[in-house]
Amino acid sequence: MRTWLITGVSSGFGRELAVQLLDRGDRVVGTVRKSDAVDDLVDAHPGAFRAELLDVTDTAALREVVDRSFADLGRIDVVVSNAGFGLFGAGEEYTDEQIRSIVDTNLIGSIQLIRAALPHLRAQGSGRILQVSSYGGQVAFPATSLYHATKWGIEGFAEAVAAEVAPFGIGVTIVEPGGARTEFRSGSARLAPAIDAYDGGPAHAYRGALRTPAIGDPAKMAAAMIASVDVDPAPLRLLLGSDAFSRTRAVLARRLADLEAQRDLAASTDVR
Repeated sequence: MRTWLITGVSSGFGRELAVQLLDRGDRVVGTVRKSDAVDDLVDAHPGAFRAELLDVTDTAALREVVDRSFADLGRIDVVVSNAGFGLFGAGEEYTDEQIRSIVDTNLIGSIQLIRAALPHLRAQGSGRILQVSSYGGQVAFPATSLYHATKWGIEGFAEAVAAEVAPFGIGVTIVEPGGARTEFRSGSARLAPAIDAYDGGPAHAYRGALRTPAIGDPAKMAAAMIASVDVDPAPLRLLLGSDAFSRTRAVLARRLADLEAQRDLAASTDVR
């Protein structure tokens, strides 16, 4: 039996993870922004599921929840940084408030969760962190520039931290799902105010994409995340979905080819 702390369990991957873990007998601390969102889990799993009200943009409250959870439960084996949302629009369409909100939630909230958990995991001498990102942490599309900014940012943070904490027995895995049939597109995703000049271009093509069903199965993806915790050493990245794999592979191949083409130019700028 493991004990997990998961942010954002009211829907999507967070809820699917919580359900599967509770069904197999693990303990879960799940954070939500509305207490009634998980009443069914509280009723069905008394003693095993603990709901905590939390807005991850409130750093002081986040630290309090993390500290209290470790203190009350004795240890937490896996911390899942899952809370976040999508934002669609051209780069100049976003409002200042939307920019601040997504950066505070997806990037700073994730960073602060990891920072809050690390002292406890170090004291335990073991633990696993799952940072839920997206294949959009390596691939970029029009109309999601701010979302990509947060995911590329948290991936850089998590990859560096993974090397820092490995000596303490702590593993870090960046989870990169492709499109999944969750509420991400239809529920939590937000839209920037439209500028007519972008009509008919790639920045507004997402409006049609949002109506296209994703191919990823959230239950299978959650099961793969759970299974990754048994892999030692921890995989640095976990790509989920054939769309994530094929598009990431194509982008990395193109990026590598572009890099190789600059070999001589790069060397020419060295001190001789």
